[in-house]
Amino acid sequence: MALAPPRDRTAARPPSSTPSRGFWSSTIGKKTVMAVSGLVMLGYLVAHVAGNLKVFFGPEEFNAYGHWLRVMGAPVLHHEWGLWLVRVVLLAAVAAHAVSAYQLSRRDLRARPTAYVHRRKGASYATRTMRWGGVILALFIVWHILDLTTGTVHAGGFEAGKPYQNVVDTFSTWYGNVIYLVAMLAVGLHVRHGFWSAAQTLGVGSARRERLLRALADLLALTLTVGFVSVPVAVMTGLVN
Repeated sequence: MALAPPRDRTAARPPSSTPSRGFWSSTIGKKTVMAVSGLVMLGYLVAHVAGNLKVFFGPEEFNAYGHWLRVMGAPVLHHEWGLWLVRVVLLAAVAAHAVSAYQLSRRDLRARPTAYVHRRKGASYATRTMRWGGVILALFIVWHILDLTTGTVHAGGFEAGKPYQNVVDTFSTWYGNVIYLVAMLAVGLHVRHGFWSAAQTLGVGSARRERLLRALADLLALTLTVGFVSVPVAVMTGLVN
């Protein structure tokens, strides 16, 4: 009597990881998370610079804008709930972006333990720009919150509900201007390289679309940098006081 061959138990076993974990653990998954979270932050930057430019319309309008941020979504949402919702989404995007960037960097180092003999200058420059730009922006975000949100490191007397005067106080100091200008230049470079990297990750398409996306990346970076930098420059020159 012939014995039946033993059943292969490994074939019947379910996969050890779920599809979502498999996606996150893959390189393309991390790049996709990095691209999508970067686009979320880019949308925030566009809205943020638009709000900042209201400073040129005087203290009344700028302070009213600051008040609107706290009652955004009313009467459906409670006081500051809309603002905190934006903060939570932004914080999640920043965390996802930072974690995926770090893990991709570590994976890249493990894949090539010895340095390449010949490195592409453009790719090397973009990589260094993104890495150091990310570090600069992370440090700036902490300083910016402590300066204009909590008032912990604010120069002069911080007054809640008076963002116009707080902005003028910050940019009336040399170190406030230096920190902000360096950070905004980092924003421009980060957006320029990051937007193009996100487009490549999510699929550029035709050569014509590639050229358009490159031009859009340059335009976005330039517009955001000029928009953000214009505020401290206006305070320094006395246009905003």
